Amino acid sequence: MRVQRKHAMAAIVAVTATVAVSVGTGLGFADTAPVGRSACAGSVTFSAESGPPAATSDRFPVGTRLRVTNLDNRKVATVTVTGPSGSCVLLNAAAMDLVREPGKNVIRRNVVERLDGGAAPAPGAQPGETRPGAAQPIGGSVCSGALTFFAEGGAPAATSGQFPLGTRLRVTNLDNNKAVTVTVTGPSGSCVLLNTAAMDAIREPGKNLVRRNTVELIR
Repeated sequence: MRVQRKHAMAAIVAVTATVAVSVGTGLGFADTAPVGRSACAGSVTFSAESGPPAATSDRFPVGTRLRVTNLDNRKVATVTVTGPSGSCVLLNAAAMDLVREPGKNVIRRNVVERLDGGAAPAPGAQPGETRPGAAQPIGGSVCSGALTFFAEGGAPAATSGQFPLGTRLRVTNLDNNKAVTVTVTGPSGSCVLLNTAAMDAIREPGKNLVRRNTVELIR
């Protein structure tokens, strides 16, 4: 009787484990690929660009394939870099919808992996470090590419992967000549990532990107 009971208990455990794996896979947990070291530092945000899932980047060339994982919900988006931006990786709307949590416009805990095995354009540089020459003026601006923002309250400010805490920057929207002066309050995966108040000071109505801009270092 004891032997039969042991066999019965073993069968119940096996069935329970199988069901748990099936449910986990159905919910997207068991089927999630393991993540490695991130190629970018800081939060990931998005632009209002339409189209299939894609990204822009100031670190990876056009055609690079990246896998972005939201560590808070384990959701994953695989994207191809389609052009330059002021961020290590800036998702478009479709890619962000794949990985975001409801109501959130920033992914703070994330891993960005390069899928084609290539190296970043600056060998030896760690994600989020200031790369040699990266802070030099590019056509009058210390950053290149479009600027976007993260949904953070408070006075006008910015985060940056190029400039240290306390750096003061003047950001100008060349389409309307509006400017805002911000202080870097922390790290991000962008050359400059504005907060809500800073973006509101210079944006055009309904736009979440400032494509034509100048970022000046205030000494």
